[in-house]
Amino acid sequence: MSLTVADIVHLFETRGDAQYDGEPVTQLEHALQSAHLAEQSGAASPLIAAALLHDLGHLLHDMQGSPTAHGVDDVHQYRCIPFLRGLVGEATLAPIRLHVDAKRYLCLHEPGYLASLSADSVRSLRLQGGVFTEEQAQAFAARPFARDALALRRWDDLAKTANARVPELAHFIRHVEDARATLTHPAT
Repeated sequence: MSLTVADIVHLFETRGDAQYDGEPVTQLEHALQSAHLAEQSGAASPLIAAALLHDLGHLLHDMQGSPTAHGVDDVHQYRCIPFLRGLVGEATLAPIRLHVDAKRYLCLHEPGYLASLSADSVRSLRLQGGVFTEEQAQAFAARPFARDALALRRWDDLAKTANARVPELAHFIRHVEDARATLTHPAT
């Protein structure tokens, strides 16, 4: 069953006030900050939509608190894909699906990246397979949308500022609508 735009708004309105564990922001604040950073970077609507929706999988389960604190990888990067397929295209879905792998890639290829991760992100990294091997990193880098996933990962990492001033959800929902429009009316 695909989610509608109204369903996504409802999820953020009813579950977005959950704390983004280990960080001074809620799930909604994190999503809005991620989308704002993408928009400020000049990203196209499908990638801004990905930034907004990348952690939607966290809102689709009933586990309280951080799953990683319970030794669980909630596979949030995959959990939301079936619900978004049919609403948005691969230019939105792939960066969402790959943003965890982007973290694993950056841990290998960017000095200091692993040390910059929060405790919860380090716990989740272990549960998600750990730092990539060079072979895994090369396979990731060769995938379509890997570059977009790396950009999304960087926005994700920066989108954890308490009381940040960013536009409201309605402002970013238009990018989901635009991403949906490109699915039904691809550019020629």
